[in-house]
Amino acid sequence: MASTFSFPEMLPAVITEALHTFGIAPTSNLRAEDVANPQPELLPNVLSLLLADIVGDDFDDQELGFDLLQAVDNPEHHMRAIGIRRLYRKARDFLESIYLGDLTLRDLLRPHPRRVVDILSAIVNFLHFRREKLALLQPIVNEYSGWEDRLTELRARIAEHEKKKADHVSKEQMQEPVIKLLEAEINALKQKIQEYNTQQLVLRSRAKAIEEKKEGILAKISQADFELVKHSQENSKLLAKIVQSPEKLKSTLEEKKGVRDDLKTLEKMAMHNVQDKTNTLEMYAKVCEKLSKHLSKISALHETIIAVKASGKEVKANKAKISDQSLEMKTLRIKAAEWKSKVHEKEDRLKAKEKEWEKELERIIGR
Repeated sequence: MASTFSFPEMLPAVITEALHTFGIAPTSNLRAEDVANPQPELLPNVLSLLLADIVGDDFDDQELGFDLLQAVDNPEHHMRAIGIRRLYRKARDFLESIYLGDLTLRDLLRPHPRRVVDILSAIVNFLHFRREKLALLQPIVNEYSGWEDRLTELRARIAEHEKKKADHVSKEQMQEPVIKLLEAEINALKQKIQEYNTQQLVLRSRAKAIEEKKEGILAKISQADFELVKHSQENSKLLAKIVQSPEKLKSTLEEKKGVRDDLKTLEKMAMHNVQDKTNTLEMYAKVCEKLSKHLSKISALHETIIAVKASGKEVKANKAKISDQSLEMKTLRIKAAEWKSKVHEKEDRLKAKEKEWEKELERIIGR
């Protein structure tokens, strides 16, 4: 039954034996004391060999077989410092993938013995776990023994496609000036098309305006033709009415002119009479308004008299007032009678004038 991956702490002797077994020991004479009291280059060398075996990264031995303290302090070892940083990034990513995510640069430059044992224990446990899983997958791999040839064929096809891709890129680079020239021409043509579209819209609006003007002119022409026909008919009618004798026509015109002048004079007189009648009616209206007011007073007095008669106790106290009001009523009645006589007189005069106007109009119409 397959085991699950974990990384318990191991003894330095067990770690040393496992490093020799998996072929990632930095030297052939690596001992347990070297793991218990590690040198600065131990952990970087183990990690570089592990990554070269598992991930496939190839680290130069000259970059890692050096005194790590001098790699930081001495400017001549600047390239080696770059190598240790590269190794740190790769190793950190790998250790994080196996759930050991606390690797620091100090672990590579100035390692603590306990930290070296923890990290190497995790690596050895992962290698045991990996070997078990690969052993389980080996029968499947044996069934597909021809995968290397297939891989070679696929790599050849990939190389062929890469070559075609490079050729295509080179052709694109060669054709890029022509493409740019064509793009410039296309942009110029698009600009011209926009200008032509704008001109076309302007011409359409002008044509529409001209068409509207044309329709208006045609309508005016048809109206003028209609008016011309109408005037022609009226002229023909007038020509039929014209008398051949000029003297008779002249006398007829003078007679009509005199009648027109008389009619205008009568019209002015009638307007003047209408104005007088209007003024008289306005005066009558004012008189009627005053009479209505006096009549309202009279009705109020009548109501007062009725109230006085109804209240016997107040009759004696209000006799003086009643006598004064009676005198005022008599005066008002006299004035009302006078106004009524004046209104009747005005109405008679107005009726007489209306009869005169009617006779005058009948006389004019009879003429």
